[in-house]
Amino acid sequence: MSQEQEQKTEDERTRARAKREVPKGANINPSRSGWIVLALVAGALIAMRFMGDAGGEKIKDLSVTAFKKAVTENRVAKVERVRDLDSSSTYLRGEFMPATTGGGTETAFRVRLVPGENEQLMLWLVERGVDCPVKEHAPLIGPLLQQLFFFLLLLAFFWFIFYRKMGSGGGPFGFGKSKARLLNEDKSKKKITFSDVAGVDEAKEEVQEIVEFLKAPAKFSKLGGKIPKGVLLVGPPGTGKTLLAKAIAGEAKVPFFSISGSDFEEMFVGVGASRVRDMFEQGKRSAPCLIFIDEIDAVGAKRTGANAFGGHSNDQTLNAMLVEMDGFDANEGVIIIAATNRPDVLDPALLRPGRFDRQIYVDLPTLKGREDILRLHGAKIKFADDADLSRIARGTPGFSGADLANLLNEAALLAVRKGLDGVTQEMLEEARDKVLWGRERKSANLTDKDRETTAWHEAGHALLQLLLPNADPLHKVTIIPRGRALGATMALPEKDVLNRTKRYFLDEICICCGGRIAEEMKTGDISTGAAQDIRQATAIARDMICTYGMSENYGFQAFVEPSQFSAEPMPPPFSQKTAEGIDAEVKKLMEDAYAKAEKLLRKNRDKLEILATALLEKESMDGRDIETLLGLEKET
Repeated sequence: MSQEQEQKTEDERTRARAKREVPKGANINPSRSGWIVLALVAGALIAMRFMGDAGGEKIKDLSVTAFKKAVTENRVAKVERVRDLDSSSTYLRGEFMPATTGGGTETAFRVRLVPGENEQLMLWLVERGVDCPVKEHAPLIGPLLQQLFFFLLLLAFFWFIFYRKMGSGGGPFGFGKSKARLLNEDKSKKKITFSDVAGVDEAKEEVQEIVEFLKAPAKFSKLGGKIPKGVLLVGPPGTGKTLLAKAIAGEAKVPFFSISGSDFEEMFVGVGASRVRDMFEQGKRSAPCLIFIDEIDAVGAKRTGANAFGGHSNDQTLNAMLVEMDGFDANEGVIIIAATNRPDVLDPALLRPGRFDRQIYVDLPTLKGREDILRLHGAKIKFADDADLSRIARGTPGFSGADLANLLNEAALLAVRKGLDGVTQEMLEEARDKVLWGRERKSANLTDKDRETTAWHEAGHALLQLLLPNADPLHKVTIIPRGRALGATMALPEKDVLNRTKRYFLDEICICCGGRIAEEMKTGDISTGAAQDIRQATAIARDMICTYGMSENYGFQAFVEPSQFSAEPMPPPFSQKTAEGIDAEVKKLMEDAYAKAEKLLRKNRDKLEILATALLEKESMDGRDIETLLGLEKET
């Protein structure tokens, strides 16, 4: 059999399995059927409520005076006293003599009795020899039957609401049905494969191994190896965890179920656990198969006991998942792939081998990874000759794959808006700055004094960036307002940096001080423009002492503050005296850095003024142009 025939046969098998998984009645439109049921119940209630008890007989209401006149004129054939059990009232009901209705079409009449006149009217009838027997009347719809119909109407309403909300789970009695969607191989839609994933080479290799095992299990089992029961994809948002799962779905020749962690939970306790069991039942019927659970932290968080309402909804769901993944009943051929960016909140029992045997960290892309991602997403974009994706990759440290895709899209939109034939390097740089700091605020209406202050401020940062030996190379300086900032100075490392030194942090604190110092040198005053610089410098100094052990007095120690998300306030794990010592050392680091920065700027005031004047003229300058303009060498 040829490879094409084998592929066709496999496609037919997958479609057949998918067809078997479709529950009976799944094609029913829950919205339409709910409205039909409501209309039928309401119609029946209204019809029976107003149905008379006279079988269509026309009844005429008479006053007591008119009734006495009819009796006196011998126009009454019979009369009876009726006690209505529905309304607890009493009235007279009778029939006219044939052809004596007085010209009307009514054949029967009714006289409503007024309390206090009943006995007098009865005596009056006895005196005239009119027989008036007593009869109890129970209408067709009594109070109990009316309440029953109102209850049915209310029940139908709730049935309709739940059917609309949980129609994909099997209707009103299918709360516990799994919402996992089977991804079929649709020829009309382009499948995502591993060739569409870039920047996460190590993670891609590990998940490719799972696909290879499903395709050729004998290759691994001959040496006694077993496929992992579960794979957990961990990493920051936007790094491509869900994209990897889509690539697995596109590559694997087995059924692929997809579900979100929040799909397990509803307002009813126990629904989540039932959906977990149903999901694994679907998987067993389609084994071998893959089940992808996105954002598993929504259902796999650490068990905490009873919730505020006395229930254990999340705990029950998690317990059911733990048992299904590795309990007495084996789930051979069902592989769970989950994704989360919060592995710290997951229950330890969920992470142990036998459940999630393998954790794959999908980290932010490196310099090469960012360039690969830009080229992958830029394959459909038309670039100008001067576009340099390598420079953009170097200028986007810390960007995720989603951020880079957004950057290219913003650049394409900017090029279209300006009527260009291709995306230029300027558009790429503009899109990068827009993603980092926000759009240009051309309506800021800065005064000449504000522009001058901002130019000196950014010149102070940029000059120290060039002078200090351990600082990253200067990339760009601008005094165009963006977002909440009036200007920005950007520095970029020449390659990926995995470790930072103490000297680097000390130089960074100096650079943060440069803006405030340059402002004061020009205006003789200080402004609020250094607020973010002060926060950043203080955070670096405190991290050096409390986190990195770069303290002269405390050395190789860590002082971790209690988490602000703790359920109960906790005191810090160090004494008040130590806290005061940490504050004093932070102050000393800041003062020393400020003094060093001030000394360097005053020594090079002429270059500072040249750079500030150039910024006022050009507004934005490249780091290489600034180096050429000033001709500086780094201090040693």
